[in-house]
Amino acid sequence: MSSAQQPRPGTAGPTPSQRGRHRPGRPALPGELPGPFRRSFWRSPIRGPWLTSILGLVLLGGVSVMFVTGLLSYAAYNPDLSRLNDETPGKGWLGFYLFSWPTHPEWLYRVNQGVHVTLGVVLVPILLAKLWSVLPKLFEWPPVRNPAHALERLSLFLLVGGAVFEFATGIMNIQQWYVFPGSFYTLHLYGAWVFTAAFVVHLGLKAPTVIRSLRSRGLLRELRTDTAHTRPEPPDSGSLVSPAPASPTISRRGALAFAGAGSLLLLALSAGQSIGGPLRRTALLAPHGQETGGGPGDFQINVTAAEGGITAAETGAEWRLALTRAGPDPGTPASLTRAELLGMPQHTARLSIDCVEGWSSGDQAWTGVRLRDLARLAGADHPASVLVDSLQRRGGFRHAVLSAGQIMDPDSLLALRVNGADLSPDHGYPARVIVPASPGVHNTKWVASMTFTS
Repeated sequence: MSSAQQPRPGTAGPTPSQRGRHRPGRPALPGELPGPFRRSFWRSPIRGPWLTSILGLVLLGGVSVMFVTGLLSYAAYNPDLSRLNDETPGKGWLGFYLFSWPTHPEWLYRVNQGVHVTLGVVLVPILLAKLWSVLPKLFEWPPVRNPAHALERLSLFLLVGGAVFEFATGIMNIQQWYVFPGSFYTLHLYGAWVFTAAFVVHLGLKAPTVIRSLRSRGLLRELRTDTAHTRPEPPDSGSLVSPAPASPTISRRGALAFAGAGSLLLLALSAGQSIGGPLRRTALLAPHGQETGGGPGDFQINVTAAEGGITAAETGAEWRLALTRAGPDPGTPASLTRAELLGMPQHTARLSIDCVEGWSSGDQAWTGVRLRDLARLAGADHPASVLVDSLQRRGGFRHAVLSAGQIMDPDSLLALRVNGADLSPDHGYPARVIVPASPGVHNTKWVASMTFTS
């Protein structure tokens, strides 16, 4: 040892852990691919089956809730009632539909969609941490060793691809950034089934490893272990543990705390959009380009009158609501002015508008004519459904079909006023539909006609 390498008198030489801080990864062997395809390239000492299993369990719980709430969100459109309500044509058995969506409790869709969207945002840091924990697996070489390994690799490819696709399209939809190469609803539905199928297969393949890993070290013990005392896991067959680990710069509890803190921050910045009211202002990650009406109409507007192609002439004094009844004996159609509608018995209901994008307007006081009264006026005493047509020329959801339960609910209205004032043009003047627990897009604005079936 040269004099420059000799330790100073009275001091010890470097410890093995100190020397490990500067130890380079193992050089590539002959025939071994360089860079990330070499196992020793990945040197984090906290990577291993235990950390991956913990993150996987969190995702398992969260993704399961998102899958169920996603199916319920699909059901809220009553897709079997009419092809106009089904945004996923050609879905086959993937879009199974079990029941007509109820109108009460009136917060049902608001909570369901709020949980679905907010949880999707909150899980992003957990998903990124999980992907980081298994990053070496994505560069495994050779990519396929045997049929069982091929199945695992295929499930991993569909799992990672499906997760990225579902979370990305969901967040883009929340931000109203519609740059999809097709309908969001169709793409998201198919992507959900691909991801879920891969998730189930991967869970079946990895369940023994997860159970073994969780038993190998206790959660509380790991949460009490600081960076200085963090040690790599024993070598594993899954190639997650580095063969040349560096000294730790963060503990496993630190990694979990970092991902958890990111999730809590996203929760604080997004949950307010679903809760509505004053907390709406805390939702800094809420849909961009928010428009509000000001005054009594000071709540979210997604499509303005100008964007919908609505002109002042067609909503002015010449506007009429056409009421008809479909069937072999349609009777005499009715045509009502706004003044005549205001002359009918009025009802007020406090309801929110709740959107598939996760936001809620909060409860507003809507006043207008009950839909069931309009059904009787059209000659449909026992209506089975109603087709609502809008004056809107541009954009989606210009038509919607409502079920018998939605028509007959006493709080389902053709609203003429909100919060004590006439509807503004952007909120649907001269009349709009408002139905409890219904997706916002089915609360049709600028209503032109209503066709009831018996």
